[in-house]
Amino acid sequence: MSFDFFDPDWARDPFPMYDDLRENSPVYRSELGMWMVSRHADCLAVLRDRAASSDAINVNPERMPEGFRPGIDPDDPMAAAMRAARPFLFMDPPDHTRLRGLVAKAFTPKVVESLRPRTQVIVDELLDGIAATSGPVDLVRSFAYPLPVRVICDLLGVPFEDQELFGDWSAALARGLDPDFLLSPEVIAERQVALGQFTQYFFELLSDRRKNPGDDLLSALVAVEEEGEVLTEVEMLSTSILLLVAGHETTVNLISGGIVALLDFPEQRARFQEDPSVARTGVDELLRYVSPVQLTGRSLLADLEVGGITIPAGDFVMLLLASANHDPQQFDDPESLDVARTPNNHLGFGFGLHHCLGAPLARMETQVAVTSLMRRFPDLTLAVDRPEYRSHVILRGMEVLPVTVGA
Repeated sequence: MSFDFFDPDWARDPFPMYDDLRENSPVYRSELGMWMVSRHADCLAVLRDRAASSDAINVNPERMPEGFRPGIDPDDPMAAAMRAARPFLFMDPPDHTRLRGLVAKAFTPKVVESLRPRTQVIVDELLDGIAATSGPVDLVRSFAYPLPVRVICDLLGVPFEDQELFGDWSAALARGLDPDFLLSPEVIAERQVALGQFTQYFFELLSDRRKNPGDDLLSALVAVEEEGEVLTEVEMLSTSILLLVAGHETTVNLISGGIVALLDFPEQRARFQEDPSVARTGVDELLRYVSPVQLTGRSLLADLEVGGITIPAGDFVMLLLASANHDPQQFDDPESLDVARTPNNHLGFGFGLHHCLGAPLARMETQVAVTSLMRRFPDLTLAVDRPEYRSHVILRGMEVLPVTVGA
């Protein structure tokens, strides 16, 4: 079997496709020129290897489809500017190490735990609003989206009144994460417009923080930038945008997808509601089962053997993380939800140098959100047969999640 990004089943339910790939084509070079890796052990091996680069400049463009941009054309000033503005998510050491280190202290488990009371307040406010609504409620718009947006904006120091600005911009950037050759010209144009809007917004906000610093992450970044030689203004802008968008997009999908998963497994839902001891393991199981980040890519700096096949330097490897998270060689009965599953060595947050910086924050937000929702509304049910998923390739999530909350 080959993997087809354009198959409508990809958006509806990709997991049977993953099963087939793991069984019949666990490592293969697709007709698009990239390598597809679907087993847990193989994905983990690539993520661990220093020969696997997150920087697309290391890809040989001649072995990739038209529309795959390797990162920079030395004769193109615009391409050079875009490369300089890329977030540290798409960098290798030492730049990745330097930039990640500047913000990592804001996402330690200790700091994140200090945000739990404020997160609970926000969750309770949102649930009060849901309780006051008659008829079906869209849990994406009324709950899963506003919670992580408010938390990350509080952490960054983004004014509350500005938070409504980000919905369309963030959605355009999230959609634009998919490879260009899979996107329409309209989507690519919307991504560029959103990037410009975000850049202008943060340019003005950071300028204000230079005059009026506060106790927030943006003010801390300004202070670092003013020391010189550590953070350029372009890096500060790209880091600010990354933190805001990455700080909520995947969490929205984890919370909403996790709710659907628990509704599909009533016994697990009851355990999650009633047994505090499974709250932490339950969130990791939701992350494994839902896999809001479906895949990630690496370009190879050297030949690398994966699953008994040698992949040459310069090739691009697509790691199907969601497939790895449902690999029966790693997880017993992977298509069942088990909120007490342990060990749970999922790859939902990646692994290694690029392990998700915001993992502690996403775990805490999801734990507070889903536990509080299920306890507040024990009769919660879907208002549709099955929710529809967006046709995104990298980030899997729903546009809407209609539910009824019961009496």
